[in-house]
Amino acid sequence: MFRLLPALLVALVLAGCGDDSSSSETDANGPRTHATQPQEETTAGGCRAVEAPEPRKPGKHEKPAPLGSGDAYTLTFKTNCGDFAVELDPEQSPRATASLVELARDDYFDNTVFHRIVPGFVIQGGDPTATGTGGPGYTTVDRPPSNARYTSGVVAMAKAGNEPPGAAGSQFYVVTGQDAGLPPDYAIVGNVSDGLDVVQRIGELGDASEQPTEAVVIEDVEVSEG
Repeated sequence: MFRLLPALLVALVLAGCGDDSSSSETDANGPRTHATQPQEETTAGGCRAVEAPEPRKPGKHEKPAPLGSGDAYTLTFKTNCGDFAVELDPEQSPRATASLVELARDDYFDNTVFHRIVPGFVIQGGDPTATGTGGPGYTTVDRPPSNARYTSGVVAMAKAGNEPPGAAGSQFYVVTGQDAGLPPDYAIVGNVSDGLDVVQRIGELGDASEQPTEAVVIEDVEVSEG
């Protein structure tokens, strides 16, 4: 019996050295704790809090050749409010879709904002100057059909009132209402294929003067082919 006592003591010592739930550890220099990652600040609208980028003059770009009707492209917009994807429709608007693809590849839309947000209607972006007057230095024209409808998730190009139907630069809008009720004057470039909930969330961040209530930043646009 006396021979079993040392073994029993060892067992008790080992039992007292088991794992615990503390995040602290001990090394040769004494106790240490794991560093915690700082949590990102969230806005009232549920987005990641970021500073609005400084407006910039984009300079003049060269107008690209139209896409073919069989070309397939998707643009994924990465924003501080989440990501959404747009499946382009080259058959309907071969010139404007080609422009969007080339501008995205040139990082034209990176670090720009949605400068116009009208709840229940549209969100509008694509202007590095953030004024609603900027553009790439050229205009494309893809006249929409007379029966064109601008319903939820439709992506179309913005234009000035004195420009012809289907005229487009770089500014685009995404319809957030069930039906925007717009006339067939705006080139339709595609539809939101993923992340419509993100678009709807962004669409709530506007005031009565159509200004965003917080910064909604397009941080990157990825181009996928096929």
